[in-house]
Amino acid sequence: MNSLPVDLYDAEGCRALDRLAIEEGIPGFGLMQRAGEAAFQVLQKHWPETHSIAVVCGGGNNGGDGYIVAALAANAGVSAQIYALAESKSDDARQAEELAKQAGVPIGNMPAEIPDEIDLIVDGLFGTGLDRAPEGKWGNAIGVIMQSGISVLALDIPSGLNSDTGAAPGKVIEADVTITFIGLKTGLLTGAGQECSGKLNLDDLQVPQKVFKKVKPVARRLDEPTVRSWLPGRRRDAHKGANGHIVIIGGNYSMAGAVRMAGEAAYRSGAGLVSVVTRPGNMAVITSACPEIMVHETNDALSIDGLLKKANVVAVGPGLGQDDWSMAMLEKALNMNCPVVCDADALNLLALEPRYRDNWILTPHPGEAARLLMCSTNVIQRDRPRAIHEIINNYGGTCVLKGSGTLVATKGETLNLCDRGNPGMATGGMGDVLTGVIAGLAAQGMRIDRAATTGVFVHASAGDRVAELRGERGMMASDLLPEIRNQINQLVTSY
Repeated sequence: MNSLPVDLYDAEGCRALDRLAIEEGIPGFGLMQRAGEAAFQVLQKHWPETHSIAVVCGGGNNGGDGYIVAALAANAGVSAQIYALAESKSDDARQAEELAKQAGVPIGNMPAEIPDEIDLIVDGLFGTGLDRAPEGKWGNAIGVIMQSGISVLALDIPSGLNSDTGAAPGKVIEADVTITFIGLKTGLLTGAGQECSGKLNLDDLQVPQKVFKKVKPVARRLDEPTVRSWLPGRRRDAHKGANGHIVIIGGNYSMAGAVRMAGEAAYRSGAGLVSVVTRPGNMAVITSACPEIMVHETNDALSIDGLLKKANVVAVGPGLGQDDWSMAMLEKALNMNCPVVCDADALNLLALEPRYRDNWILTPHPGEAARLLMCSTNVIQRDRPRAIHEIINNYGGTCVLKGSGTLVATKGETLNLCDRGNPGMATGGMGDVLTGVIAGLAAQGMRIDRAATTGVFVHASAGDRVAELRGERGMMASDLLPEIRNQINQLVTSY
């Protein structure tokens, strides 16, 4: 068993890894035995007091893994029962089924209710190939499992979850623990994947590293060493101008807090100067909370031309609104040649009049992404990787598709996935803080794709740290501001 790797694969890539492993001399049944043994070790680790298990098996190799687990459990003195929904289809699965029979494990049909004496359910229904909602007896079996309230260990992937997209189009297993095998699946970490997977484990089944080098991953999981390599230390002769000047446009009537948080987040990420363009009447609110922010109140978009010329990066959207002032301010921002970060209502306005640009960063949540692509939020969540690629194809630049398992994409670059963050961050203002962090990093000279990716990682890590210290419930966006500074300084390397 090892820690989670950075390379992520789709179903096709996982099948290629299996095939190449077999070509390297590991028999298919040998891989199945290793998977079953690894799963049983996870079972013993997380449920050491388990006395009775039910293993629910489909007809594929995922079911074969389940038969191995049942046989190992029986041989270890744990009462095991197999519920088989189909005949084993492959020679390997049939061989595993025979092992379970030899161990004395009874094999029966799926009951209408799981018996009370069962301590744990092992999900071996579907592997990585499922791309539709489970129907008929399959959907019914998932329903019975979830209605039981019994803990679940999922093999390879929770049944009903799409391994490529993280979507759950129908009934799905919400496992307490998932052990996945050989390659880490993208769908386990985005969309519904993290919720359905529970605590995620990976076992590579001792597949040689040369096998992995032959299959290109579809995405990369963000990790600390990668992000750290992008963050240089400060020069001893640095001055505020060298650390970038950001202009943040937003804060329409009654929405001053959004630009204030974005501005402070930009400072906390290391920016040298932060100016905010906002509606008249907001200065006192903003400067009383963060006096370092330079505030420019105006109703006239023409009045900010001089200020914009001083900017290394422009961020537009936090509290922007969608009135005539908002549209005029957005147009001013998009006329600049420097990098532009667009969030919130800037994205909603952009959806009304789409354009293409290489040096901008778009940061939509699923609802805003749906407006950019003129579809429903459900369509976005059904295939988040496809959606983010479509956004960058249509709009250019770099896109951050927020949500559980945030994705960051730039045309021609490998898709990045952040598996950090927590449900406590589902509160107002979190996107404004993220906008400020990304803008602050870009203003310090980072490439926009790296600024976006690093910003997402730092923001999520700060949220996790706040949750660790004070819990998820009651978290506010402003709680992250001190931790953003801490997270970045922990990552920084020297020249």
